[in-house]
Amino acid sequence: MYSVGYTEGKELDDTRAHWRENRPRPLVWAAWYPCDTEPEEMTEATTSNNTALFRMESVAKNAYLSNQKSKFPVVLLSHGTGGSAQSLCWLGTKLAAQGFICIAVSHHGNCSIEPYLPEGFLCWWERARDLSLILDKLSLKGPFADRLDLSDITAAGFSLGGYTVLSLLGAITNYDLFKGWLASKHQKNTGPKEFPNLSQAIPGLMENSEKFRQSMERQGLSYQDHRIKAAVVFAPAPTVRAFEPSSLNSITIPVGIMVGQDDQEAPHQDCAVWLKEQCPDMSIELLGETVGHYVFLPEATELGLETEPDICCDPLEVSRRAIHNRATEFVLKTISNH
Repeated sequence: MYSVGYTEGKELDDTRAHWRENRPRPLVWAAWYPCDTEPEEMTEATTSNNTALFRMESVAKNAYLSNQKSKFPVVLLSHGTGGSAQSLCWLGTKLAAQGFICIAVSHHGNCSIEPYLPEGFLCWWERARDLSLILDKLSLKGPFADRLDLSDITAAGFSLGGYTVLSLLGAITNYDLFKGWLASKHQKNTGPKEFPNLSQAIPGLMENSEKFRQSMERQGLSYQDHRIKAAVVFAPAPTVRAFEPSSLNSITIPVGIMVGQDDQEAPHQDCAVWLKEQCPDMSIELLGETVGHYVFLPEATELGLETEPDICCDPLEVSRRAIHNRATEFVLKTISNH
């Protein structure tokens, strides 16, 4: 077991633009990694208005990467809708202690560290490229230059992050499939709870935003990153119903799915079980009939429990910490299969 270091930074994607400004797309990243320095207390994860909703583990901030190995395996992490790179801090910390460098990106326009933008919530396919690019950049410069084992890359994501991970494996998006599925469920295509009137923004964006129109044209491209050797998706979001089934069936690397059976945001039969039906080689682990969607967020502070019960509170019989431990073992087991 290693001590755990933590650092963060910002890169730019010169190939894509900021949604609203005349500058490159930002790639704000965070990383948890093995170090040889004793950890110290770290401030709690906050929302965009600096409200501490979630607890974080003790880490050694900006410590040097451990010298016990020349290179370390990598896990790329993708947060859920409206979250941030910190949203999977529990997994990053636990895996770093096991010897992995875990790198997460706050996906532009769809994260809590900046204002929500409808483009960021609508153009989900842009997120996969964020992870591939941050891997490219951090393999060449910064604290992990020449220290990432590019032959041993795993991707893990929660909710919309699960969609992102599957995009990295070659799953192809067809937005019309998603709309058709919603119609079959007699659901209106309004938007997630973080952006409930999202669909109302589409006509204006199509008319006024060239960036949005160009992104919509990119939805059906492949964002496969052949460096990834295994993947885990936690509570995959309904957006997975936009994937072409044949592209899911073509995935050959080990994929693990973990989900609660009381998931109201991403019902397990419609999302997780459907994925396994398209690609039977995927493994799936069901967490129980009282386990909901947000157990894959960090443990909450008292303020979080009081002010955001929908995402911070679990039934009395559900231990978020125990599920995090179980999820970490599930990731390690999936990695061992590649």
